Amino acid sequence: MLRMSVRIEARGLTKQYGHTLAVDDLSFTVEPGRVTGFLGPNGAGKSTTMRMILGLDAPTRGTVTVGGRRYGELRAPAHEVGALLDARAVHPGRTAFHHLLALAQSNGIAAARVHEVLELVGLSAAARRRAGGFSLGMNQRLGVAAALLGDPPVLMFDEPVNGLDPEGIRWIRELMRGFAAEGRTVLVSSHLMSEMALTADHLVVIGRGRLVADSGLEEFLRSTAEQEMLVRAADPDAFARLLTASGGSVRRGDGDALLVSELDGAAIGKLAAFHGMPLSELAPHRVSLEDAFMELTRESVEYRAGAR
Repeated sequence: MLRMSVRIEARGLTKQYGHTLAVDDLSFTVEPGRVTGFLGPNGAGKSTTMRMILGLDAPTRGTVTVGGRRYGELRAPAHEVGALLDARAVHPGRTAFHHLLALAQSNGIAAARVHEVLELVGLSAAARRRAGGFSLGMNQRLGVAAALLGDPPVLMFDEPVNGLDPEGIRWIRELMRGFAAEGRTVLVSSHLMSEMALTADHLVVIGRGRLVADSGLEEFLRSTAEQEMLVRAADPDAFARLLTASGGSVRRGDGDALLVSELDGAAIGKLAAFHGMPLSELAPHRVSLEDAFMELTRESVEYRAGAR
């Protein structure tokens, strides 16, 4: 029977490797019933944090628990937490079926469940093929199948869409959202901001090992971006000059769009009417998750390319 209401809780979580502070006093909670996106630039400490949740790395300080217990204290971990951290962590000589069967047998899971998860991830036809011949996308599906073997209430995925084609990306998105709708706790790390915008309900963002944001997706978008209006005018250059002269701050958007701050929609509409300037669009500008993420984490980027 699936146990619901299982939380992941990190409190003062810290991990130091020699002189390198990978995770620095990190506290957050991953709640059941929603997909939590775990975001951060390269080197932010995401993978290290996920490894500490799974007991693969010991914290230097602080604690992280699943359902109130450290991972090492779980009686039947495969039945309580399913995780995909490295899709290539499979013996290349084993078939997909025997890889999953070995995991099932070592965790007290019936062999029938192996067939169920292979069907669920779309690998039934490849069950007798050796994993060494799999593409990255197939390995991702096999890793997801392994995570689901124990039908756990907590699921963790690190970059699960790597190597998947568009159909596979949609599949994993719907799979994660479906699990959250069942009341499971879903934590997913990804660098694909466009995909996270479609998948996540809540975001935990870290930079240089420290918490940067912990909020719902919509709240995150509102709080990290300056409020702007998107304007399309018959003569964008002329209207941009009028907006600037009236105290607006104007920057170019896509195509002939103007992105205006310091003036609200009513003021922009009155200005256009007064000067007889036709507008084809006047609406709040919805910032993308990528833009909001880049703005929030720009001081936390470890490697930055130079301009040409």
